[in-house]
Amino acid sequence: MTLVIAVAQQKGGAGKTTLAANLAAAFAASGRVALIDIDPQRSLARWHAIRAARAAPARSITLSDVAGWRIPAALDRLRADHAVVLIDSPPQIDTDARLAIRAADLVLVPVQPSHPDIWAAEGTLHLAEAEKRQAILILNRAPSASRLRDAVESDIARQGLPMLRQALGNRTAFAAAFAEGLGVTEASARSTAAQEMHALHAEIKALAEKLGR
Repeated sequence: MTLVIAVAQQKGGAGKTTLAANLAAAFAASGRVALIDIDPQRSLARWHAIRAARAAPARSITLSDVAGWRIPAALDRLRADHAVVLIDSPPQIDTDARLAIRAADLVLVPVQPSHPDIWAAEGTLHLAEAEKRQAILILNRAPSASRLRDAVESDIARQGLPMLRQALGNRTAFAAAFAEGLGVTEASARSTAAQEMHALHAEIKALAEKLGR
């Protein structure tokens, strides 16, 4: 059964596209992955174009170039031969973001360790709740230890907001891999960043199984 993941966050700069690309590469190691990029910046599509130029690693990841309103029809086609579909949604709450969330089995909401990121994520979480979709925060670009990170994690826990256990650190390996059209698990397989992505991938797969996907 195909797993559809929407990566959504109304605040720009949270690392939404880099997260989508790295998850695509991690999932592609064991099955075919499709990308839908409805973010107006089209950064995920550009990443895929760089990847396609490399030929070999691109084969298990395809890009479906559709407008937001065509997502349901695109998913009907993609489910036939893809294990995972990742949707990179716009950095605001609008019709396209709503369509992406409505189509998803799981909504991932990346947040940096800052209170403005958490405040911005609330709108995405409320939208997912309105669409009756499972949404969960992921701490992204996080320093290994800091008072701000501790304060943000405490605030998330106090509010009872859902968050994945595995965080992604503020590591240059993610940006370097993205620039090459790769995921960090491909470009720097033994790095700490790759270990974090493998752990995140495993946690998401376990969550998907609980959702029946």
